[in-house]
Amino acid sequence: MTGAMLDHWVVEAICRGEHGDPFAVLGPHPGELGVWLRSWQPEACRVEVTDALGAPLAVLDQLDARGLFAGCLPSLPPHYRLRVAWQAVQLELDDPYRFPPQLSAEAMWHIGEGSHRQLWQTLGAHPQCLDGIDGTLFCVWAPNAKRVSVVGDFNFWNGAAHPMRLRRECGVWELFLPGVAAGEKYKFEVLDWDGVALQKADPFAFAAELRPANASVVTKLPPALPARQRQGGLDQPVSIYEVHLGSWRRRADGGWLSYRELADTLVPYVREMGFSHIELLPVSEHPFDGSWGYQPTGLYAPSARFGTPADFRHFVETAHAAGLGVLLDWVPGHFPADEHGLACFDGTHLYEHADPREGFHRDWHTLIYNYGRREVANYLSANALFWLSQYGLDGLRVDAVASMLYRDYSRADGEWVPNVHGGRENLEAIAFLRQTNHWVGVAEPGAITLAEESTAFPQVSRPPEHGGLGFHYKWNLGWMHDTLDYMRREPVHRSHHHGQLGLGLTYAFSENYVLPLSHDEVVHGKGSLLGKMPGDDWQRYANLRAYLGYMWAHPGKKLLFMGGEFAQQAEWNHDASLDWHLLEDERHAGMQRLVRDLNCCYRQETALHRLDCDPAGFEWICWDDQTNSVLSFVRHDGQGGMVLVVCNFTPEVRTGYRVGVPQAGCWVEILNTDSRHYGGSDVGNGDAHSEPQPGHGRTHTVALTLGPLATQFFRWMPS
Repeated sequence: MTGAMLDHWVVEAICRGEHGDPFAVLGPHPGELGVWLRSWQPEACRVEVTDALGAPLAVLDQLDARGLFAGCLPSLPPHYRLRVAWQAVQLELDDPYRFPPQLSAEAMWHIGEGSHRQLWQTLGAHPQCLDGIDGTLFCVWAPNAKRVSVVGDFNFWNGAAHPMRLRRECGVWELFLPGVAAGEKYKFEVLDWDGVALQKADPFAFAAELRPANASVVTKLPPALPARQRQGGLDQPVSIYEVHLGSWRRRADGGWLSYRELADTLVPYVREMGFSHIELLPVSEHPFDGSWGYQPTGLYAPSARFGTPADFRHFVETAHAAGLGVLLDWVPGHFPADEHGLACFDGTHLYEHADPREGFHRDWHTLIYNYGRREVANYLSANALFWLSQYGLDGLRVDAVASMLYRDYSRADGEWVPNVHGGRENLEAIAFLRQTNHWVGVAEPGAITLAEESTAFPQVSRPPEHGGLGFHYKWNLGWMHDTLDYMRREPVHRSHHHGQLGLGLTYAFSENYVLPLSHDEVVHGKGSLLGKMPGDDWQRYANLRAYLGYMWAHPGKKLLFMGGEFAQQAEWNHDASLDWHLLEDERHAGMQRLVRDLNCCYRQETALHRLDCDPAGFEWICWDDQTNSVLSFVRHDGQGGMVLVVCNFTPEVRTGYRVGVPQAGCWVEILNTDSRHYGGSDVGNGDAHSEPQPGHGRTHTVALTLGPLATQFFRWMPS
């Protein structure tokens, strides 16, 4: 094929966009008489070769009326250009088929092995200057495709116009397109071996169009945020405010706030409320608002709903400047079957399992990643590092871990495929989670990962080298279910269910736990937190105040979904703002003050957080006073600091209630959820001095007044 004549099948393949190796035909090729140059310009009528300054060198012959041209030149300068004429327009272009392969052998090796930790720096669309020419390098993994091309406005979305080069070492296709700049919309057109052309969004796109459009957008990433001292250690006060950006607050016209507007409003609010972290429901690009981001199609792209990647970076920078950590809800467990996404990406089940018993989620009608394919695991693990390193995020909350760990998750007998040992555990997913957490630990020390895991799977928050999954924290969903079930009961019945409150302490230190009151508890007919509380109007607010007090006193880090801090009355609606007008009501304003003060107390009192995940930090005083529905315990900081916590879950005021204390001295009431400052009846104590009167197995006790439906905190002061 070095001469002017090409085999008929070659011409047909180029013109029909079916040739799998376009660089073997197009561009410059040395021959016996000089350099043969072939150019494919669909529907063009003339192609002229010029030097870099525009001086004409030759006119190419038209080999096919559909737009294939060729010619032989005695020599060809390295920076030649093409002057292409159509019926109504003439353009001067750089030839994309003159550029040699751009991906290094080392990158190809790591991609093929599934060990490329900065995979986003290789695959995707990268604006750059090659040989003095500005353009964009496109790379995509599609090993089973017959042909892959880049399409966009720059070539009228013609899949035959710009076919890519296949790097057979690892199934990656690449093409440098001169003149394509940041801001251009694009997709990859994948031709499968049945001749079906699929237009796919870039799995590594850094930005995408606003839904319902779904093209990828060429984007130059803003510089990575510098390393910072992260917060989230086991001995630190971790209190997380969980947020859905689209419904925290809305503009007057009902529109979304942008990342920059949220930086100016959400960040100072969370700081003022005393939280240590903001956790964002998934912001990765997703087509359906009602999925809340949990069905992403663009794992590497912050959603265009709220702005650009640079805007998102500004949001994170602003949070960091305010002393807040930023956590991202991350979804590696499944993906939607939208045609422009990963489903049957190259005409085969590339990212997902082919067998629906392994590859289809019945609960969500989504597809399950094939974690056993090393390139797929690499795609996901690298994505975790991408958010932590490129945007400087402080951690990832990993969604639906339980659904990943078990092959029979939400499946009946006979509807799932056992592992190689005949068991139900998903060994490939377990290996993927360990790999991801290991990569995070090595590349981003100080960042944390948190598992939403609802089963008894062992050692979720233990290091991989010790047989664990490697998460730093696990959500304590058992605690959440037990305590909410208790709080829903009328106080008169609580004595019969008193054990539910303390049940979580039987396993509280088996993992490093976060206590979550998340978005999942205020949707799908479950009502708001306030709506779960029994009793008359006053008792409902008092119950919620007592419950939040108990949560902040209990061992474990804290997480509260937006609106819970001011007792949102209605169930969460992702299509509307929270009901901020409720703060005009003193009951809601009082609840907000309580949460702020709980965060302040949690942060200031080392006994409440330093040993959150260590049994040495907790001591029962009395767990079995079911008659009065009262609990009492002490939190320790391991350095002599102590906080006594007493919870009264009935509306009865209890005077002279004696509580054993581990140390003689003065026990100063530092927080009382029944304070009038929070909307309570203001029944409480000043300084409570211990007396040498035995009780609860201790030599000293204090006589306390317990407020109705109240949690009270007392700091120990030596006499």
